Amino acid sequence: MQYRNAYCENCLENSDSVFSALSEKEKEILHENHTTSYYKKGEIIYKEGGKPPGLICLSRGKVKIFKEGIGGREQIVRMAKPIGFIGYRALFAEENYIASAIAIEDSTVCILNKDSIFRIMKGNAELTLRLIKTMATELGFSNSRTVTLTQKHIRGRLAESLLFLNKTYGFEEDGSTIKVYLSREDIANLSNMTTSNAIRTLSTFASEKVIALDGRKIKILDLKKLERISELG
Repeated sequence: MQYRNAYCENCLENSDSVFSALSEKEKEILHENHTTSYYKKGEIIYKEGGKPPGLICLSRGKVKIFKEGIGGREQIVRMAKPIGFIGYRALFAEENYIASAIAIEDSTVCILNKDSIFRIMKGNAELTLRLIKTMATELGFSNSRTVTLTQKHIRGRLAESLLFLNKTYGFEEDGSTIKVYLSREDIANLSNMTTSNAIRTLSTFASEKVIALDGRKIKILDLKKLERISELG
């Protein structure tokens, strides 16, 4: 039997995980048919064009999913946190990845064998429904983000991105610092704008006392105002 490490346990045994719908026997099958991989900050987890090895659960860390556009410019399409799934669209569509994933801090993933997870899904309707709900939620979010990135002006796009980061990762213990530290380039790629525009708009938000900047740390000072900027677009 494969060694039961804490990182796999975080995915399979967590009460908030879709896998809480599994029987002990089904969990045992996945414990016996998984691999655990560790990635340093900046390492690629999978690349566009690659073939999915299985269902990837992010057990620890933070990950960005991005597509490379014209001139090598990135467009961040998703951000993931534990205990979320990444790369599942390609797995269930039986296609190659259409985006790449990279660790933005030291991360650990649990990769569940494709044949094993498919076999369990065929016999466990509750698990299948939970996975469908997860994918449907992500699809709804992607549709909303598409509207944001195409219809909102720069201020609205950046405000929405900061709110998204806060919703995804939450605050530090001070209750105002967003619990993820992105480069200005990453913030720009998340907001569909140039890095110079992201830097300039962040500085404007800071001068308006909406946020405070400390290197890569961003503190939200006026959440309601930031929400209004996002709504106005």
